[in-house]
Amino acid sequence: MQLLKEYRKTKSISQALSLFQMTCIRNKSLPIQFGVVFLCFFHFSPGVSLTLQEQEQSVLLKLKQQWGNLPYMSQWIPSTNSSSHCSWPGITCMLDSVTELKLYDVNITVPVPFFICDLRNLSLITLGLNYIPGVFPTALFNCSKLEELDLSDNYFVGTIPSDIDRMVHLRSLKLGGNNFTGNIPIAIGRLQELRTLELGANQFNGSLPLELGNLSNLETLWLSNNKLLSPSKLPSNYTQLKKLKNLWLTNLNLIGKIPESIGDMVALEFLDLSRNSLIGNIPDGLFTLKNLSTVYLYKNILSGEIPQVVESLKLKVIDFSENNLTGIIPEDFGKLKQMTGLALFINQLSGNIPEGIGRLPALIDFRVFNNNLSGVLPSDFGKNSKLQSFRVNSNRLTGTLPEPLGNCSSLLVFNVGNNMLSGEIPSGLWTLPNLGTLILRNNSFTGLFPEKLSDNIWEFHISNNRFSGTLPTAVSSWRNLIEFEASDNLLTGTIPQELTTLPRLTNLLLDQNQLRGEFPTEILSWEVLLTLNLSRNQLSGQIPERLGLLPILINLDLSGNMFSGQIPSQLGHLSMLQTFNLSSNKLTGIVPPEFYKPAFAESFLDNPDLCASNNVLKLKLCDTKSKKLEKILKKIIRGKYLAVLVTLTVAVFLSVLFILFFIIRCYRRKNRFNSKWKVVSFQRLNFRQTKIVSGIKEHNLIGTGGSSKVYRVRVSRNGDVFAVKSIWNKNKLDHNLEQEFLAEVKILTSIRHSNIVKLIGCISSESSTLLVYEYMENRSLDRWLYSKNREITNPVPGSVSVHHLVLDWPKRLKIAIGAAQGLCYMHHDCVPPVIHRDIKSSNILLDSDFNAKIADFGVAKFLARQGELATMSTVAGSFGYIAPGKSQQYTQPSLRPSMKEVVKLLLKRTPTLVLE
Repeated sequence: MQLLKEYRKTKSISQALSLFQMTCIRNKSLPIQFGVVFLCFFHFSPGVSLTLQEQEQSVLLKLKQQWGNLPYMSQWIPSTNSSSHCSWPGITCMLDSVTELKLYDVNITVPVPFFICDLRNLSLITLGLNYIPGVFPTALFNCSKLEELDLSDNYFVGTIPSDIDRMVHLRSLKLGGNNFTGNIPIAIGRLQELRTLELGANQFNGSLPLELGNLSNLETLWLSNNKLLSPSKLPSNYTQLKKLKNLWLTNLNLIGKIPESIGDMVALEFLDLSRNSLIGNIPDGLFTLKNLSTVYLYKNILSGEIPQVVESLKLKVIDFSENNLTGIIPEDFGKLKQMTGLALFINQLSGNIPEGIGRLPALIDFRVFNNNLSGVLPSDFGKNSKLQSFRVNSNRLTGTLPEPLGNCSSLLVFNVGNNMLSGEIPSGLWTLPNLGTLILRNNSFTGLFPEKLSDNIWEFHISNNRFSGTLPTAVSSWRNLIEFEASDNLLTGTIPQELTTLPRLTNLLLDQNQLRGEFPTEILSWEVLLTLNLSRNQLSGQIPERLGLLPILINLDLSGNMFSGQIPSQLGHLSMLQTFNLSSNKLTGIVPPEFYKPAFAESFLDNPDLCASNNVLKLKLCDTKSKKLEKILKKIIRGKYLAVLVTLTVAVFLSVLFILFFIIRCYRRKNRFNSKWKVVSFQRLNFRQTKIVSGIKEHNLIGTGGSSKVYRVRVSRNGDVFAVKSIWNKNKLDHNLEQEFLAEVKILTSIRHSNIVKLIGCISSESSTLLVYEYMENRSLDRWLYSKNREITNPVPGSVSVHHLVLDWPKRLKIAIGAAQGLCYMHHDCVPPVIHRDIKSSNILLDSDFNAKIADFGVAKFLARQGELATMSTVAGSFGYIAPGKSQQYTQPSLRPSMKEVVKLLLKRTPTLVLE
């Protein structure tokens, strides 16, 4: 005991032993204590202990070397202090011996070494969330004292060894988030010490092993997201796991009924059986579990009524959504004082919403939409709790909205659409500070249109009600508004100019009201507007020419008004239009030629003074005067009057040439960067477009491509630099370049990924097109791979010089992984997926830390929907990097050869770059 006390004080076996020996001598008890001291010396002597400590330190240093000297291990440094390794990051010791190795999320990319169990006292190994490849490391069987093993979220493949029960002391086994295949070994059922078993998110097949029901000490079981398992019922013996607290079996291809014996799982706290094909009723015993706090049964085929008796008073979250449940919502739900979330949407529930639910003090999320609920809303909703999401839409609710909802400042989403509600809206509801979604459509609400709305509102739907009043000029403050739908109300007055200033607006529906007056001639924003519907009002005047400048407008409906005058030719520039309706107005003149398509055959009906030049549109043909004018124009084009035309043109040209020279020169000096520049930004800009345009100079040129030049432009004194890509064109882009430009902008505005070059904005005029990107200090990969054979010109300040830096193998690996991650995101995470079609080293850019980013989407193309393949008649891309299928059909795998060529270049090109 004395020896142990001294060790606890000194934390050193050698010092404790010395003090113990001195104590023995001082007490003159050497003969009695000598045997004890000898044994202590034999077991705890510094020589023996130091040998073990030095061995463990050596093993750890070998691990560091094996795993590539990771930054996390930078403090793993050899020391003469034999126990210094016990203070290294990720290492835990007991009695100066390593017992725990915790290397979670440290970027390990190589397999587990065979000698890891030379750390003989290891009881815990955590290697989760890394990039470890290979099969299950059976060398871990040699860790005889191992109790906890975490290999989750790595790249392991193959099967789990059938003799895994050799790890007899395991209390926790976490192998989820890998690519293990085959059957779940029945040997796991013999690991009687297991408390935690996590095998979810793998590729197992076969069926659920019944043997897991033998793990009597199990507290957590996670098998979710193994959707390749054969359809099977939930084994009834799983419900005999009396100590089980957490059961995750979501997306597991379960069929059949939920066992009635689930009520025997007395320790159960968390149950997730969602996203399966379970049928039948919800067992009555489920709500008798006293410790149950969370239950997810959504997205099954459950039917019948919800159990009405609820004794699980600790319940916090219930989600039975997307089933076929009938009957009423249990009154006992109103007793669940800890309830934070109740989701019963998309079922066939009927009856009233229990009053007690409105008084629940902890309720945050209440979603019962798409049912057959009736009656009035509980009057206390929003009074006692901090509601954030309130969605009761698509029911048969009646009455008025509870007044306390107008003071519920925590609300984020409020949707009561598609009911039979009436009355006025609680005044405070319009301006709740955090409200982002407000949907009241398809009811019978009355009252004046609000003067103010929440600053955070982005989705505002009040269509098909009885709101009256005018659109306020304060609409300009609704800067975050994306969708504004107020169709079929009683709104009057004019459309304020301020409505055209909303920069994020995509949908504007004001049809079927009583709006009058002219449409604003100046549209100050609306760069992202997709749908504009002002039909069936009393608007008059001419259709604004500026509508033709909305770049991505898809749906335009101005029918049923009193618009007059000619159709602006600028509307013909709306190349993305899918629906277009100008019928039932007072338009005159000839329809622009761009609309002579069968799709627009009924777009101009009921305009008595409107005519067409052919029979494609259902309009009268234009009169003979128009035909004569057309013939004269044709003769001029054919050359009959060409001499006269040329003479007049030359005379006019010579008479004004001298004056124009000085006017243009003066104009360019004073208004070089005038208001004709059009800016489309995809994030907040801290510079003016003039800064960008003024930087397009030859001394800033850093690259030239087949159809563009790239400049390095500094926009501020503090060093902000951007890369500006200038598309080569004259007065107007030819068709091919225009398609290339539109493809690049369309793709880059929809992609946000750390390995894809970021598009900051677009600046264009009638004669120039500029794309503003983030600047990549180390430019393109081909500069590093081929720079030995190329003369470098215009060195860029701040970039790394290839004269002095080696593109070593770690950097090459980093570049390859980064490029692959960018491609993986485009192929699998984008909706729809994206094919680059021109992967090569010059299209892989490098930032200051040599992080790879994919660029140049000028020939990119969205993948067709599943089951469709895009076919190109010509080959896109660069020779030498063309995927085998590139001249035929495109799929994600056809990009792999192009990527392989880049990787081969990384492997084959000389790693040392020295320019001669």
